[in-house]
Amino acid sequence: MVILGIDPGFAIVGFGVVGSEGGRQRLMSCGAITTPSNEPLPARLLQIENDMSQLFEAFHPDAMAIEELFFTNNITTGIGVAQARGVLLAAAERAGVPIYEYSPSAVKMAMTGYGKATKKQIMDMTKRLLGLNKEIKPDDAADAVAIALCHARSFASRLQAPDAAKPGSGRYAVRHPGK
Repeated sequence: MVILGIDPGFAIVGFGVVGSEGGRQRLMSCGAITTPSNEPLPARLLQIENDMSQLFEAFHPDAMAIEELFFTNNITTGIGVAQARGVLLAAAERAGVPIYEYSPSAVKMAMTGYGKATKKQIMDMTKRLLGLNKEIKPDDAADAVAIALCHARSFASRLQAPDAAKPGSGRYAVRHPGK
């Protein structure tokens, strides 16, 4: 299974492509989609959509795991991220890739067993699980890889849970394109 993890944003969208087979994961690629701050928002959103289409074409993911929107103080930034997240979801839907959504605490729990883990703890576990010599940079890419790993690590257990596909189960949400 090839999983595309996404850390949504409109200035920087982190992505991580993880292959998962037989309970083992390997990093295939990671990086960031960046948009110039001097461009108008619609142009930035179009760039995100175009770059996402290239990722779908290059890696043919079986699933896209994306972090749910979470913001506390800066509502203006939150609105921009929400708009970019909508573009990301639409691009996956257009590509026919199933979408799985995870809260930040669910990613932390899947990665460390503790829903309030620090970024350093998440990065350390990501490095260990993938057998890497150094931490993934930039942070947005590292977050996206952690989101992909969260999906890989919890996917098998979800298949057996009776409420796994039920929206609002609290563990994740899934959308299957065309259904």
